[in-house]
Amino acid sequence: MQYPVDRPVVFIVGPTAVGKTEIAIKIAEALHAEIISADSRLFYRGMDIGTAKPSIKERKKIRHHLIDVADPNENWSLSSFQTAAMEIIDQVITKKHLPIVVGGTGQYIRALIEVWSIPELKPCQPLRNILSNWGDEIGTEELFRKLQIIDPEAASRMDWQNSRRTIRALEVVLLTGKRFSELRTKNPMDFCFKMIGLTRNRNELYKRIDFRLEKMLKYGFVEEVRTLLLKGFDTELPSFSAIGYKEIASHIDGSLTLEEATEQIKSKTHQFVRRQANWFKSSDQRIKWFEVQPGIDKWIVNYIKDDPNWWCK
Repeated sequence: MQYPVDRPVVFIVGPTAVGKTEIAIKIAEALHAEIISADSRLFYRGMDIGTAKPSIKERKKIRHHLIDVADPNENWSLSSFQTAAMEIIDQVITKKHLPIVVGGTGQYIRALIEVWSIPELKPCQPLRNILSNWGDEIGTEELFRKLQIIDPEAASRMDWQNSRRTIRALEVVLLTGKRFSELRTKNPMDFCFKMIGLTRNRNELYKRIDFRLEKMLKYGFVEEVRTLLLKGFDTELPSFSAIGYKEIASHIDGSLTLEEATEQIKSKTHQFVRRQANWFKSSDQRIKWFEVQPGIDKWIVNYIKDDPNWWCK
């Protein structure tokens, strides 16, 4: 299929459970495309049910990239993702296929479209231990307040409950003398893009989230987490920051009932949807928003094919 630009890339973004996977596959079928996942939860092998990973059947229908690329104890950084995703975009374009980048991890999407230069700063475990112990003493929320004072821009993009990211940002400041937000410079991109935003009524979205969790539990989410724990994967690993895994682990060790774990997962996922809105704003002129409804994939396909306006730099 011919496009009015040389290196077209389509991004499909939106909150968790909005329907990105299903719609992206339909669009990819219509446009002879390949899908590149920009969802950090999908990197890890063995973490399938709790991440709502596309099924094997779906991945056979359309080629997917950056799914099951690491074990849960391997660290896949933003820089690792950016490097791999750009290489795959080049490969897909070379084959004269359309790359469709799909995901709800806003930081990963922005790193691609704004071509961030992300410094490869190796972790300093002794410093991390000190910051972690400090966080234990003063509390996760107070540690986050320290980051808000030092680097308010970085903090505005983070969840205060995610102590791992707070510690990383503080670690960067202490090792480099520069704020975490200052180290991400932007470069000209070498592709043109259209960004599709999918949206639903918030109450409808919450209902979909809750129903999806019930299906996850029915299809073996508890056993999936139990298997990971039996293999020796620790709940403090970055991979376990995916909502649901620590809560189910707490149920397995007896700290929470299944009902308590379920309610915590639902609540945290609802909060996550609200945080995602900070990355994908309705005011962002780069995003063309579509309310999800039956047949919306056909409207999106026509928009991609027929609308001549692409974002290029």
